Amino acid sequence: MNIHDSEHAHQLRLAAGMHRVSRRSFLVSAAFGLATAADLTVTRAIQEQRELPQILTLPDEYAETRFPKTSWVLFPGYKTSWEEGLFILNSLRPALTQRGQMAMAGYSNRGLDLQHLAEVLEQHVAEHGLEKLYFYGHSFGGMVAVEMTARMLAKGIPVELIMMDCSPYSRFDVLDRAMFESVVFFYEAGYRVPSYLRGTYELGERIVHKDERSWRQIMDQTLEQLSPLAVSSTLIQSQSSYIYHFDAKRFQNSIGDTMISWMGNPNDGTVDYTTARRSWSVNYASCMLTADLVTAGAVPAHASPQWNPGVYQPLILQVEEEHFPLPTGGGRRMVF
Repeated sequence: MNIHDSEHAHQLRLAAGMHRVSRRSFLVSAAFGLATAADLTVTRAIQEQRELPQILTLPDEYAETRFPKTSWVLFPGYKTSWEEGLFILNSLRPALTQRGQMAMAGYSNRGLDLQHLAEVLEQHVAEHGLEKLYFYGHSFGGMVAVEMTARMLAKGIPVELIMMDCSPYSRFDVLDRAMFESVVFFYEAGYRVPSYLRGTYELGERIVHKDERSWRQIMDQTLEQLSPLAVSSTLIQSQSSYIYHFDAKRFQNSIGDTMISWMGNPNDGTVDYTTARRSWSVNYASCMLTADLVTAGAVPAHASPQWNPGVYQPLILQVEEEHFPLPTGGGRRMVF
């Protein structure tokens, strides 16, 4: 057999192999391609719908009736979607509604813009006739809550309390600094990761810093970011930059009579409990009601009220009843 005959035989074998590809395999591959395309379409649509910041409310007839002019506002943590933020609010409902209605700041997928968010919050306050606010800072949301307090007070809107949940004082309290700083580097170098690539981007980041988490954690966190409901990569990058440059001392003299309650968990693997607690306590001593609230038993240990409402609700109620008592005779909703 010469070389040409050998080549022809090879081509014939390839053709025969193609005929043996099962219809089922073809259909599975086609379905996967369609699902991927649909996911990208849905992701783009959701990201576009959330280009502007919003204040999302969680209706509660009890709170609306008893506290028509007061509201809690949750500032979600790093990578927390609008849906998860509402989940957190609902998990804390029995405790939060003892002092006000419930609302949440929905960050823009274009990036973290506190000037715009402050304008949206101010409009929300005016539209709902609110006269007093309580802030809940979930993880890095505690940093946001401090700046937003300064912005609200400048507009004459009182903020009674900032409830901090495992909030870092500065970037030096963040334990996962290698990945965190690389995200900031790319963002400040002008590189924006397209939203439909955010899962792939974060998978690469996590593999590079594999020593910081298990393979199970890498896959779980990456799959979470592949959801169409996940926050955009641009927002994640801008949040990282905000944390990296946050200067808490800038607001020390700008939050007036607003009080702070800081709670955390010594087993926290995301924020250094000891340094964060000490920094807030020392630098905001005149505003600090307590930094002794411990979310013992919470799993995961870092800022997880949505998974551990039984741990968090009593701590919030303790602060409310000890430092913000209601007039005598006020009833209390049953807490489960």
